[in-house]
Amino acid sequence: MPTLLRAPSPPDPDGFDYESALEACARGERFALQSLYEREARWLLAVAMRIVRDRDLAHDVLQDAFLQIWQRAGLFQRALGSGRGWIYTVVRHRALDAVRRRQPEPAGDAVADFVDTAVDDDGHPVHDEQALDRCLAQLEGTRRQCVVDAYVEGYTHAQIAQRVGRPVGTVKSWIRRSLVALKACLS
Repeated sequence: MPTLLRAPSPPDPDGFDYESALEACARGERFALQSLYEREARWLLAVAMRIVRDRDLAHDVLQDAFLQIWQRAGLFQRALGSGRGWIYTVVRHRALDAVRRRQPEPAGDAVADFVDTAVDDDGHPVHDEQALDRCLAQLEGTRRQCVVDAYVEGYTHAQIAQRVGRPVGTVKSWIRRSLVALKACLS
């Protein structure tokens, strides 16, 4: 499968270079991990809290995520995306793993739950539920459900593909395109 190259992310307004910090982590430079932690921990904790809905578990997720960031920083590739996005993805995946390990809970209002987990380019939560409702309504029904299943319910792409009876690659494409459309709509 060919690797898609993305345009480099715009620099952080105050000049912090997430990509270089991750590369420093890969070289074993502890100050880089500390800098990332001091800069992002409160936002990352909020992301974890919105997903796991338990403060103690969110702290555990954050600790596990930073351990994973430290251990796997060498896997980060600038050409594939932003350093900040990579960090947030690690936390999100650790949180979803923690939710999957717990007993299933009854689903709430999917749109309200999605608002709680949505973040903008800078990793800050999106709180405009009406705008999100409007943008989600513009997506085709099956694609909208795939996004909700992935980002609210925590299903894997394979699980979603099985639910909708489509190939995994198709589901991945739908979700990716839907997220691009949501981002454009919300900007």
